[in-house]
Amino acid sequence: MEQELRDKVKSAAKEYYQSVYGEKRKFDYIPPSGKLLGEEELMNMIDASLDMWLTAGRFNREFESKFAEYLGVKFALSTNSGSSANLLAFSALTSHKLGERALKKGDEVISVAAGFPTTINPIIQHGMVPVFIDCEIGTYNINADKIEEAISPKTKAIFLAHTLGNSYDLDKIMKIAEKYNLWVIEDSCDALGGEYKGRKLGTIGHIGTFSFYPAHHLTMGEGGAVITNDPQLYKIIMSFRDWGRDCCCPPGQDGVCGKRFSRQLGNLPYGYDHKYTYSHIGFNLKITDWQAALGCSQIDKLDSFLAIRRHNAAILTEKLADLKDYLILPEVREGVKPSWFGYLISVKEDAPFTKQQMVEYLEEHKIGTRQLFAGNILRQPMIVDNDVNFRIGNSPLINSKDLTEEHYKLLPATEFIMNNTFWVGTFPALGEHEINRICETIHNAIDELRGK
Repeated sequence: MEQELRDKVKSAAKEYYQSVYGEKRKFDYIPPSGKLLGEEELMNMIDASLDMWLTAGRFNREFESKFAEYLGVKFALSTNSGSSANLLAFSALTSHKLGERALKKGDEVISVAAGFPTTINPIIQHGMVPVFIDCEIGTYNINADKIEEAISPKTKAIFLAHTLGNSYDLDKIMKIAEKYNLWVIEDSCDALGGEYKGRKLGTIGHIGTFSFYPAHHLTMGEGGAVITNDPQLYKIIMSFRDWGRDCCCPPGQDGVCGKRFSRQLGNLPYGYDHKYTYSHIGFNLKITDWQAALGCSQIDKLDSFLAIRRHNAAILTEKLADLKDYLILPEVREGVKPSWFGYLISVKEDAPFTKQQMVEYLEEHKIGTRQLFAGNILRQPMIVDNDVNFRIGNSPLINSKDLTEEHYKLLPATEFIMNNTFWVGTFPALGEHEINRICETIHNAIDELRGK
């Protein structure tokens, strides 16, 4: 009877989906990013609702297993956003359980200023010092040749995002990390499914992070994940995610470790309930089973989503190739297979128009654009209006209150990206018609702007 009723609910919902959402979406305004959902996602969410479980449950277990298998890693932990994934990954490296390798206040972390704030925020929030390295034009990733000269005795980690699904030089970075005994966090929030020499991005460093916001390669609405092959890091990340507790029992389950009442930790009495023993100053950053249900369906479609993104990027490259006198198109390092979160374009400095003019023209003609996130994050109010210490390359320590234009000149490529770079969409709801329209509008923009 229960299954029969469940099937009736799902059948009615499927009819609703086909009636309301069944036709392929037509775009008047072509957005730079978005989600692609089908009736399978709705069926899973309804199943999760009818379970009445609410918190992470059977769908979450299924998703974490599928996600780890897809990436070829031992451990995957879901969380409520990509930003939380970054926070968890970085927090884990501060754990006392890591002994001498634990990150401490005042330690330095290599990163870049051209990116999204939540790659940088955990460094600052934990009282550490970000060390900003300049980027490459074309890949828009860190210039790995400049990392080693910026390393000091205080440098303990490298925390970098793969820019819009296009990988940085992981060989060089991992060699540097091994040489100086540095942790590596691969922020792959914009790079799910991308590859470096046959290995999935996020799986090569010590920890990888991912985002499942609607703009990303798969979506849970809000959601993210942290992955690792290190069993100790896995347990630490889980602890930080789940209130900081020492116990690894899933919600609703007791005694998985078999030692619930037979331990003595901290200054607690012997046998104090392990489910209420806390080893870290943690958070509650879990997801609901509704989100996981959505993710379980989306991950089954991920390879097809990636194929469309790559196809769309290939069309953009082919049809914009004749504009190379004015525009810089994306460059891909040998051995890299991008997953193309978006398609980055830079207006050359000697072009007879500016990025601002180009972006305004495209938006006026209903082609959505985005900046490369914060541009130069050192110009953002989050830095300028706060008391933040950092270094730029091999510079001495700088406080944000003392920033001058001379400091910004230490990051020339980052400044170029802020002033000259934007991106357009490749997401899988866009077909050849929409991509061709983007290309045609960019051509029209240049024809008109050259005459102004």
